[in-house]
Amino acid sequence: MADDPYSVLGVSKDASEDDIRRAFRKLAKESHPDLHPGNTAAADRFKRGTAAYEIVGDAERRRAYDRGEIDAAGEPRRGFHGAHPGAGQRGSGARFEEFGFGDIFSDIFQDGRQPGRGGARGNFARRGQDVRYTLEIDFLEAALGAKKRVTLPEGGVLDLAVPVGVADNQVLRLRGKGGAGMGGAPAGDALVEIRVRTSGEFKRSGFDVMSDVPVTIDEAVLGAKIDVATVDGRVTLTIPKGTSSGRVFRLKGKGIANGASGGHGDHLVTVRIVLPDPIDETLSYFMTEWREKHRYDPGRK
Repeated sequence: MADDPYSVLGVSKDASEDDIRRAFRKLAKESHPDLHPGNTAAADRFKRGTAAYEIVGDAERRRAYDRGEIDAAGEPRRGFHGAHPGAGQRGSGARFEEFGFGDIFSDIFQDGRQPGRGGARGNFARRGQDVRYTLEIDFLEAALGAKKRVTLPEGGVLDLAVPVGVADNQVLRLRGKGGAGMGGAPAGDALVEIRVRTSGEFKRSGFDVMSDVPVTIDEAVLGAKIDVATVDGRVTLTIPKGTSSGRVFRLKGKGIANGASGGHGDHLVTVRIVLPDPIDETLSYFMTEWREKHRYDPGRK
């Protein structure tokens, strides 16, 4: 015995035609078999919803049902045989448009082709769904680019070329690598959000890279040439005499490549003077003697 069509659609018996139509549209979106392949519960719900809408979605059949002339399956009740010309029509090959399905399905499926045209309910095209993934990469992989493999939840893989200079939280779009399309429509895209791991050595600001470099007290006082790590490898930095801790040196073009402009950012190196540990007697004696003769004001407030 068929269920009460009003209950199936979740509307009251005095619901308006628009309310009934909206209820069926919602049910169809949530349970259409072509949108939920392999989901038997959804398919059953869609079947029952369709049968219910064939009764109360048609004004004449709804009145016949409300008067008790036909039952929830659309069949004439005892004593009302032949009372309603639409009774028993389900399954007779009637077009979906006769029950108002056409416009509803054109709302659900993106290109507006209606299920049921040409005699088949599944005759429509729908672009595949976009899928989202997150990929963690190292700082240098983001700066220099890399080849990475993303493992999908269903077990498949995506080979991804991480572009040079990709930023944290940037989303890469792989066209056609998402969900399969239906009815000849194209597949969706794969959207990969990049998460760049924090580096203990480098920081980034736009296309510039920043790092600290430790120097000894004698290098700061007397000057020196020291090796500094950059994203492209080690370079030599000249420290002039009398370099104070906190001084910043700019290495032009040693930052991250800017694909839009074709140029590079800079690398900013901050000098940090590191004293020996422990301070030996010789250094302590020398500094004591030096302070007595060369005391100066460093600008403290």
